[in-house]
Amino acid sequence: MCGIAGVRRFDGDPVDPALLRAMAATLHHRGPDDAGVWADGSTGFAHTRLSIIDLAASTQPMATPDERRHIAFNGEILNYRELREELTYPFRTGGDTETLLALYERDGVDGVRKLRGQFAYAIDDAESGDLHLVRDRMGILPLYYYSDSKVFAFASEIKALIPLIGDRGVDHASLHDYLAHRSVPAPYTLVDGVRKVLPGHRLTVSRTGEITETPYWELPAQGLVRDCTPEEAVALVTEALERSVRDALVADVPVGAYLSGGVDSSLITALVAKARGGGELHTFSAGFGDPRVDELHWAEKVAAEVGSEHHSVIVTADDFRENWGRLSLHRDAPLSEPADVAVFKLAELARREVKVVLSGEGSDELFGGYPKYKFAGATRWAGIAPAWLRHAALSRLENSLPAKAARFGVALRAMAEPSAAARMRGWFAPFTTAESRALLGGPATRAITPAYSRGRGDALRRMLYADSHAWLADNLLERGDRMSMAASLELRPPFLDHRVAELAFTLPSSVKVRRGTTKWVVKEVAREHLPADVVDRPKSGFKVPLDAWFRDGLRDMAHDLLTGPSSFVGGVLDPAGVRKLLSEHDSGGRNEQPRLWTLLSLEVWHREQARTSEVAE
Repeated sequence: MCGIAGVRRFDGDPVDPALLRAMAATLHHRGPDDAGVWADGSTGFAHTRLSIIDLAASTQPMATPDERRHIAFNGEILNYRELREELTYPFRTGGDTETLLALYERDGVDGVRKLRGQFAYAIDDAESGDLHLVRDRMGILPLYYYSDSKVFAFASEIKALIPLIGDRGVDHASLHDYLAHRSVPAPYTLVDGVRKVLPGHRLTVSRTGEITETPYWELPAQGLVRDCTPEEAVALVTEALERSVRDALVADVPVGAYLSGGVDSSLITALVAKARGGGELHTFSAGFGDPRVDELHWAEKVAAEVGSEHHSVIVTADDFRENWGRLSLHRDAPLSEPADVAVFKLAELARREVKVVLSGEGSDELFGGYPKYKFAGATRWAGIAPAWLRHAALSRLENSLPAKAARFGVALRAMAEPSAAARMRGWFAPFTTAESRALLGGPATRAITPAYSRGRGDALRRMLYADSHAWLADNLLERGDRMSMAASLELRPPFLDHRVAELAFTLPSSVKVRRGTTKWVVKEVAREHLPADVVDRPKSGFKVPLDAWFRDGLRDMAHDLLTGPSSFVGGVLDPAGVRKLLSEHDSGGRNEQPRLWTLLSLEVWHREQARTSEVAE
């Protein structure tokens, strides 16, 4: 993958190539193999390249032979060879970048509908005067932008916009979103004035600065459910995943696979091994040196089963402390999960052997893998009881729970929320609607992101639709992109091929959660390739032993960061509410680790942003 950035001016001034080079410099980690800029009057592009396809050519920004159109492209078009065969164009390279230009020449910006893969790109069309931004269907790759009356700018990461727009400060309206998600759903960000292009959308900027954003693909909010037996569903998913994995192996460099030992990464690894017919395969896993959470033995078991050359890394408390601030800058946001640091160390490990890795990301949100999906119906219909009664009764019960019953407390907190949308969000929310209102001194100024109310069909389908947007795209995929690219590694998730996603949303919910088994259809596919104990073991997730790592130091660090005189969190959130969280956690009566993590991560990010701004000045 690569890094892209660009500027379109509306004030008559030309774009300064030195500015473009400064923007590109912030994205060096995304493309350490090459860099380039192009500027013509009011428009300019910057590009940094991680060479994956057509290594010797395909430098960017790239132009058509008549130089009327220019492109800056991040990603991989996995069906580019098929597209080239149907295009009449004077190709000068052998890669996918020029294929995009050729497709635009023939079909215009709507040619994006023919693409398979993960991508974010910009095309400047001197003939029409339009600048087009396009983001892939599921939001695997990021694309940010800023606009005012004088200038429009875009980039793969927010930091690349800073040489142009400077320190914009925090968008306080997004703090409600952050407290509910540990990330900010598109189109917003925590940085004032900076927005995200929505997944599956294209954005067009005219010569005069008019901006229009149009969806070219969407997950079916309400579609026909396929009439199929469970056995037929397993066959359909098998075929779709095998096809997606074959596509995801398109590269001119070595490709490996993440292997946690969970069913999703294990299945992808097994399918890669099958597609390669016994060829060399490197797999990678991370552990924490803590038997309560480590899954390394499961990863090693699967590696032995498929015959991969396996590599592992132990992530320590020192790794966490040393990288927390630096990776917050890479993320351009607070680290949403403690596992972010472990994902980066895993990417560092993989980068020693390969440039591309496949992962099992997306399976849970498409096929119903989280335990909460068993309670989708209860989540939707809990609103039958009056909100005031539910909130009072469930809050009293949740407050009486001991710290060891924290997981049950999550369910009670979700069910006590006032609306169906808020209850769906509540399963992953660090803070409830009422808690956020109290901490921020008032209600949210924006409605809950539409993904929580737009889905139709049964309760499980609605919950999966919501999670495939706000949780997957704006948390997990953002994390995956930023932590892997911090190590100059490309990440590809075969479950998120749009054909697999479309199939998932046509399958009946009964093959996703079946007789109490979550992600049933995926597990049945995996059963053909993996030992039964790997398929049937309980879901664990990428758990970080924060309690052990910070048993001695977390209290002092949390108090210093959250209550000190220079604390951002202590300044914008209710200080009494923050101190109450700290006090209740210190007492041992309640486990406030998820909420303290959310606040600490926000504070660390803000301090790193302020520090780098001071250095730049």
